[in-house]
Amino acid sequence: MQHAQLQRKFRGRNKAQKWTKPDDGMVSVMVLPLAVTKPADLMRLEKLFGAMWSIKRAVQRDARAKVDAYWAAKHERDRKGAKSVRQRLGLSREALERCAYRHLEDAGHLKHHASKALAMHIADEVWNGVQRHLFADNTGKRFGRPKVGQWHNFTRIPGRARSHTTVNKWETFRLVGSLHGHAMAYTCGGRHDLMQPRRMPKPTVPDGKVPTGKTTASGKPATRKATWWDHIGPLAVVFASGPDSQRGDLVLPVRIPQGPKQWARIEHFLNSPGSWHKVDLVRRRKAGAPGGWAYEAHLMVLGPGYASPAVQMMRQQAAELDRIGGVGGNVSNLSIVSFPAGLGPADGAPASTEITLTDEERARMEKAVKKRRGRARALERSRRATNTAQYGLSKKQVRRAERRVAKGLPEKAVTVPGGARDARTDGVPKQAFRRDRLSANYREQRARQAEAAASMAEHRRHRARTVARQIIASHGPNLTVEDCDIRTWYRLWGKRLSQTTPGMLISALDRECRAAGGRLVRASTWSTALSQHCLCGERVTKTLRDREHKCIACGIVGKRDLVSAALATFVRLTDADDPKTAHLDSSLSRHAQIIFGEGLEEALSESTTPCQNTSRGAGRVAVPRQRGTSAHRTAARRDRATPAETPFGDHAGAPGPRHGCNPQLTLW
Repeated sequence: MQHAQLQRKFRGRNKAQKWTKPDDGMVSVMVLPLAVTKPADLMRLEKLFGAMWSIKRAVQRDARAKVDAYWAAKHERDRKGAKSVRQRLGLSREALERCAYRHLEDAGHLKHHASKALAMHIADEVWNGVQRHLFADNTGKRFGRPKVGQWHNFTRIPGRARSHTTVNKWETFRLVGSLHGHAMAYTCGGRHDLMQPRRMPKPTVPDGKVPTGKTTASGKPATRKATWWDHIGPLAVVFASGPDSQRGDLVLPVRIPQGPKQWARIEHFLNSPGSWHKVDLVRRRKAGAPGGWAYEAHLMVLGPGYASPAVQMMRQQAAELDRIGGVGGNVSNLSIVSFPAGLGPADGAPASTEITLTDEERARMEKAVKKRRGRARALERSRRATNTAQYGLSKKQVRRAERRVAKGLPEKAVTVPGGARDARTDGVPKQAFRRDRLSANYREQRARQAEAAASMAEHRRHRARTVARQIIASHGPNLTVEDCDIRTWYRLWGKRLSQTTPGMLISALDRECRAAGGRLVRASTWSTALSQHCLCGERVTKTLRDREHKCIACGIVGKRDLVSAALATFVRLTDADDPKTAHLDSSLSRHAQIIFGEGLEEALSESTTPCQNTSRGAGRVAVPRQRGTSAHRTAARRDRATPAETPFGDHAGAPGPRHGCNPQLTLW
């Protein structure tokens, strides 16, 4: 009897019909900066992130130990099966959630800040990494062994999605208020423009009684106590804190963007509270903010993201273009060539575009690289000056000390040693870098470096989106690209790729093609060998050094990348989702060469479309990507890495095993 009472009971599966996301599960995210100005609220946020980091680190350690035990039990897996071993070790989503609950219960102080729902979602994030390690994806790839993250990389606390079947049910972070009430509060009733002060006041929970619409037994109108659900004023994020907290709700005012032409985007996300799905609490490095962090609420909204009227019109016009094209990716540029879908001169002429870095962009990148190098040197000097016992003297400093000793001068103390770090015989430092003392200046410089890196990353994403829209506006949304291995490119030309980002351009082009009603199809370089063929069907062997295409058979001369892009137009696939089924239709490419003649030669020699590649502002920092819109860089697995070019020899058939080659470099 006592044993039955001690057993814990857990809630079973829900018997009601499962709720599904509308619009085929499409969601979008809006960033809402939080105005955290009071020291007490800032301290509570820091305690909350610290508590959640402790839980996540503990669950990560447990998951890593369980994974190691799983791989060590080889004989048991062969005898009883892998599923039985995972059940015994607790390698499942539910088991990791129970593990997070135990850590929350055992460490009593964590219950003052974190809740059980937050612990469950942190455990779900850890399980996602474990799942990618245990089970291979559709390409046969598995991720590495789960690791314990670092404190400065812990920037997101996932919230729990609201209930769309029960009214007013948010279990973690919830967004209260209304857009109309926010505008009325900071426009003086609509008489002025939106002006939000730096120190925004915290809204208070409504008081008094609210009618429920029902009547009591005596016939009087029934009322209830007012709650946050009755708040219609300025927007704010509310968290009820931990179960043992005595400090009440954590209320964080929201600052909506108030720049020019922002109101339409704000109304798209915030005008319909019924589409609000989930709120995540995120922090990003900002050296000028108190504590070195700026806090944001990432609001997930059910439905597509915002597109301006100009972008919508551009996509509609691109969808009406009856053209087919090909894309040739390269380390330093992106080449696109398109033809009329009917391959008739009356329907239009061939068009070509080359995307390269402008002089202004190169100058900006060189300046950013110089500044980044200066920050890195300053960080290294600060670390050496603070931890002088861990570094030796450089050769120059040793010679200077010897000269002073020879002249009878007193020994001079070295504040910044320039030698190697004190290490063991196998090269491992005697003291780990994480145990070094760091000065306040070092932490500030590190925050500025992270902030600048996030700003540059957002600038590259913005440039990729702009260039992709210009491409489909000129060539249409139906394109074909070579399925190359970007990782091999980074191994060979890492610095150059960090400037041009061809993989990011191709991914942005894929999203824009889908948004315009088309598709970007990927073709394997093994079965097509576009860079080694001509439009006439002859094979023109070229090395990576040869950047010009010259065919002896037909006499056509053009740029290598433009010719490859033109040939990509005539690639046909048996299965559009499998790049290995691609083959080149040489008869169709020869027909297009004869029909278009001089116009095609002109398009293959230089760009014929005025595609502006001007630089834009970096925009805001650390804007999240739209969820559910990024495409995978590969659709199949090959047995060998395929850079931009195909090696010598005819590989027109399906790729076979290549002995003596690295089978790991296989994607893109």
